Amino acid sequence: MYSKNDILSPFTLPNGTQLKNRLLMAPMTTCTGYFDGSVTSELVEYYRERAGSIGTVIVECGFVDDRGLAFPGAIGIDHDNKIEGLAKIAEAIQARGSKAVLQIYHGGRMVEPELIGGRTPVGPSAIAAPREGAATPEALTAEEVEAMVTKFGEATRRAIKAGFDGVEIHGANTYLIQQFFSPNSNQRDDQWGGSRENRARFPLAVLEITRKMVRQYADPSFIIGYRFSPEELEVPGIRFDDTLYLLERLAEQGLHYLHFSMGYTLRPSIVDKHDPTPLIRKYTALRSEKLAQIPMIGVGGIVNKSDAELAIEHGYDLVAVGKACIAYPDWTDRIARGETVELFIDSTQREALTIPEPLWRFSLVDAMIRDLSSMPTGKFKSGMFRETVQDENNELGINVSLETDRITDIVLESQEGLDVTFVSSFEEIRTRILDANTPHVDAVSGATTQSEAVKKAVTKAMAKSCKALVLEEGGSLEPPRYDVVVIGSGGAGLAAAIQASDRDTKVLIVEKMSSIGGNTIKASVGMNAAGTRFQKMKGIDDCKEKFYQESLKGGQGLNNPELLRSFVDNAPEAVEWLADRGIVLNDITITGGMSIDRTHRPADRSAVGGFLISGLVRNISQRDIDVMLDTDVIDILMENGAVSGLRVKNEENEILTIYAKSIVVATGGFSANQEMVVKYRPELKDFVTTNHKGATGSGIALLENIGAGTVDMGEIQIHPTVEQTTSYLISEAIRGGGAILVSQKGERFFNEMETRDKVSAAIIGLPEHYAYIVFDEQVRLNNKAADEYIGRGFVVSADSPRQLADKLNMDMHAFLATLERYNVFVEKQNDEDFGRKTALRHPIHEGPFYAIQIAPGVHHTMGGVTVNTNTEVLDVNNQVIPGVFAAGEVVGGIHGGNRIGGNAVADIIIFGTMAGRNAANLARCS
Repeated sequence: MYSKNDILSPFTLPNGTQLKNRLLMAPMTTCTGYFDGSVTSELVEYYRERAGSIGTVIVECGFVDDRGLAFPGAIGIDHDNKIEGLAKIAEAIQARGSKAVLQIYHGGRMVEPELIGGRTPVGPSAIAAPREGAATPEALTAEEVEAMVTKFGEATRRAIKAGFDGVEIHGANTYLIQQFFSPNSNQRDDQWGGSRENRARFPLAVLEITRKMVRQYADPSFIIGYRFSPEELEVPGIRFDDTLYLLERLAEQGLHYLHFSMGYTLRPSIVDKHDPTPLIRKYTALRSEKLAQIPMIGVGGIVNKSDAELAIEHGYDLVAVGKACIAYPDWTDRIARGETVELFIDSTQREALTIPEPLWRFSLVDAMIRDLSSMPTGKFKSGMFRETVQDENNELGINVSLETDRITDIVLESQEGLDVTFVSSFEEIRTRILDANTPHVDAVSGATTQSEAVKKAVTKAMAKSCKALVLEEGGSLEPPRYDVVVIGSGGAGLAAAIQASDRDTKVLIVEKMSSIGGNTIKASVGMNAAGTRFQKMKGIDDCKEKFYQESLKGGQGLNNPELLRSFVDNAPEAVEWLADRGIVLNDITITGGMSIDRTHRPADRSAVGGFLISGLVRNISQRDIDVMLDTDVIDILMENGAVSGLRVKNEENEILTIYAKSIVVATGGFSANQEMVVKYRPELKDFVTTNHKGATGSGIALLENIGAGTVDMGEIQIHPTVEQTTSYLISEAIRGGGAILVSQKGERFFNEMETRDKVSAAIIGLPEHYAYIVFDEQVRLNNKAADEYIGRGFVVSADSPRQLADKLNMDMHAFLATLERYNVFVEKQNDEDFGRKTALRHPIHEGPFYAIQIAPGVHHTMGGVTVNTNTEVLDVNNQVIPGVFAAGEVVGGIHGGNRIGGNAVADIIIFGTMAGRNAANLARCS
């Protein structure tokens, strides 16, 4: 008779290997590997912390081929150089007393080209996955299929050599092995496709070579598992009887466990929706005696001991635990003590829980994060409030249910013609909002517009509920009062709001756009600072004086020296301020105009903007900071010569008065205001801009209306490398990583690492008024942004320089000569032609080779309102306007006649935090 205590008792697999209990940690994506798929120390510690009391840890899938990674930050087992890092994971898990099993896979057609350097994914057939924007894969030839089987075998050999106790063959989640078995993705007419028997050949071949490697290199205790998805929705697609056929064949061949891959252990069929019978029940009723000898793992929805026991009662032999192991590294100990846990993560506990930063930002975890310190209480009128959102074709109704202190549900009204992608993204953003109990959560990747629409609807419902509660309780809707109001929600505004809140003041953010992030979200390269802890860790010898002199030179000597000195002096502290709030910029590169690596960026070398805003928004959500979106500031109110508040107009065209003791204006520049740009620089008429559409200079106008002075309004920077059809900025980090600029003639024409104004002028001076950024695979691998450009279709690629020249209609001989000459300069570390002194990192000689056509675009307005070193706004007579502070691109004087790449992000954090601190101090004294 089954005993509920059995889940904590030992369990023996068919090969005689004993597991300490029936519980396993499920394989879950962490996105924490290095760019080449090797293991990071963070990942080792993550697994070490979760091993011990749980019987077995199944480590996240390792790709067997470098065209097989299905997500960023994936780990690889595609080369022997990965063994050393993987061994550290196995050792960490085993040292704590758990078994270590490594999942191996290939993403097949589910791989996005940008993850594999713009190359085309592979699959059984040249049929794209049934999802929007999916790439059509190249069909593997018969010889390539055989080679792929060998790669799975080699991966098994490496796992054995790394010391793992077993491997789990990943035949689920629509990855390559499942694709071969599926009649939807496999429409071959050779021995690898067609009939069900032929479609089963590939998974069976992978299992056979895995068994062969185990016989050759491991002892009999080595575990072989197989994970499968039981059904596909597509027509044609895998059905449950197909899966039973495959599992019976796998069992005949021999393996040690099977692993159902479903979101919930007791899930019924997704095809036959009229049958509520859990699939595990169907499986146990239909399997043969032979198949019944193979233990079955269930996964999905296991949060407490009772969930695991229920799964065992329904027919599973073992249970894999997913999210609960992330939230509770000691989960098995907790349920052994009889604790009941709730699936959430305290927003302040990332480090304590040993959750790597990339995983913390991944949707799997992000949806569980909850701020326990600022949960709203007694805030809402209970009830349901209906709002509308707009997809591409329809106006959709959303019903938001609220209790006094919580958002309890968000329901999308059903109607015909609903876009499938909208429904999918809605479910994800809904979960994030409900788990966090706030609409201020990260948007769903790839569905930003839909996410922001849902977030806005929830925000509006909450506002209506609050008003209804006030009226119900006999109150009046008096104008709200705040200590500090921040206008603008880019990096400077968010930093100011966070810093002001940390000074114990009540803070409001007012944003005219429908989403948070401003122009900062488009930032790409990084944040400059000299003499930082992270530079010292990398052995970079830098000093503030050198940073000051190079910024002054880059700004053509027009910088306000006092502001520039404050900027340079406070930069290292600003980097630490971010790190203290979980936003770590510890990788370092270089930009034009700098002589040394001092541009700080995320460890994964991704664009800094999204990383920065994501972290700042998370900090906003952790504090009691109100946010008003779609709200225009009409004017700043003054009383007795000092600020007293604002008049604003919201989306419903209501005119509201908001009282405040101090304000911070962080509304950005005016690059997107063509009329304003042309007013100061007529020659820039019709130039594209890299800025978002909200960069219109509205904050400058607001401040001028209360007497603020301005400076350097004609100093407008054009960025040299902008993709012209989309106005998309190509990061300076690409050139800083070793790329060059080449004209249509195939020749270099200028020092690529000069300041932006000079490089832009050189491009404009070419007969064609455009150029190409040229780089190779080495540059791509070290700059994650390059994969984004490839995915967006900006990049022309070729296997050789000759082919690239041909694709660009460029003189091949001139281009080859250019590369050869540049590579000699790299070897000598001396650019004899143009005097380039930095970022001569390595020769451009490793294929594939890449080129992006670019030309200059309006990028940054150095001019703005005048401030002092306390960020106080000055009037036309250079007198302080009491209670008014400003930070970011709305301010003039800091950058002079040209901004150095990487100085803008430093600017917004340095002066944003300063403005928030000073505004809070003033408010507290009022």
